[in-house]
Amino acid sequence: MLLSYLKIAWKVLLRRKFFTFISLFGISFTLMVLLVIVAMSDHIQGAHAPESRIKRLAFITFISQGFADGGQMNTPPSPYFLEKYVRSMKTPEKITFYSMFNSTPSYVGNKKLELDLKFTDNVFWDVFDFHFLDGKPYNANDLRDANRVVVISETTAREYFGTAEGVVGRMIEVDQTKFRVMGVVSDVPVMRFNSYAEVWAPMTTTKADIRDPALAGEYFAALLAPEGTDLATIDAEYQQVLKGVVNPNPDIKSLYSHADGLLATFTRQFLGEGESESSKITVFYFIIFGLALLFMTLPALNLVNINLSRIMDRSSEIGVRKAFGATSNTLVGQFLIENIFLTLLGGLLGLLLAYVALHFISDSNFIPYAQFTLNLRVFAWALLAVVFFGVLSGVYPAFKMSRVQPIQALKGGTN
Repeated sequence: MLLSYLKIAWKVLLRRKFFTFISLFGISFTLMVLLVIVAMSDHIQGAHAPESRIKRLAFITFISQGFADGGQMNTPPSPYFLEKYVRSMKTPEKITFYSMFNSTPSYVGNKKLELDLKFTDNVFWDVFDFHFLDGKPYNANDLRDANRVVVISETTAREYFGTAEGVVGRMIEVDQTKFRVMGVVSDVPVMRFNSYAEVWAPMTTTKADIRDPALAGEYFAALLAPEGTDLATIDAEYQQVLKGVVNPNPDIKSLYSHADGLLATFTRQFLGEGESESSKITVFYFIIFGLALLFMTLPALNLVNINLSRIMDRSSEIGVRKAFGATSNTLVGQFLIENIFLTLLGGLLGLLLAYVALHFISDSNFIPYAQFTLNLRVFAWALLAVVFFGVLSGVYPAFKMSRVQPIQALKGGTN
């Protein structure tokens, strides 16, 4: 029976080529957009090297300072604040501090390179799992002695030295300072801003004053939770730490900050305006779900109209089948199978288009060093979306036509 329905569906699709094209285009284009968005989102916050242990990482990316006049300032914390108050926390397994990356000029002959430079401590290499192609990271002695050593990315090595092999031990000039290359790592996508850079150097070699006793600065912290420890436990200890902070500025009356998971670092700041106790992740998911539902509902409604027109043309067939005893449930089942068959074809086409689009985006270097792929999780979302589309756009037309009386259907009526 199912095979017969599929054969009928295939013949119907070939008979109404224009409607079939419109339907397939709507389904495949919608799915392609959704898959590209999901793949990019997964690339930003999923567990990928060098942030493979992302679920165990809590980040401190900003502190919110409230002033006596009602004003508010959200900034990253200073290295002084992190060293004085965060370094002594007991719950995290490891704690690392690192600066935001800054573009700095470097020259190779007459060629100018803009290299993104990040200053870190030595624990940075234990918290994040970089893939070393050659050499090794700098250690605690290099940090303590402010040794001018760096780790560079594969692309930096190729652009500066012309090769990524045999560059360990050679000198590279970054930000008008010469450093000795200690290691070469695989490129990191720029969207991974916590670990991303093109050149990493010990934070003690920075020209900035990292001992300035201000709370605001341009450094972040990543705190690795022990196996089985909830990130909320780390944030709870951090909140106790904040109560002991001595603010050097008497105009500042309040101080808010949290140790959050990666997504919460965005949602708390942009949806909670910094001082919110809630991470606002639930609100964020509602917004995303609403936008996705709106994006999918519009083409689904269009498909309902197309399906109605397509099925109306088959009123005589429906009339004959009902006259010979076909039940309403049988007809509804047939129309749903036909529609799901159509949406599955559109889904496969959407997967193909998404693969081509992601391959094009990766090769275009539109987002530096990002390599987007379709993984099993993305495919599962696509499959769920296809089934949702098939049922949503096929239920109403199928139900409407199954209720038509045989004589009325033979006359071409649908009401």
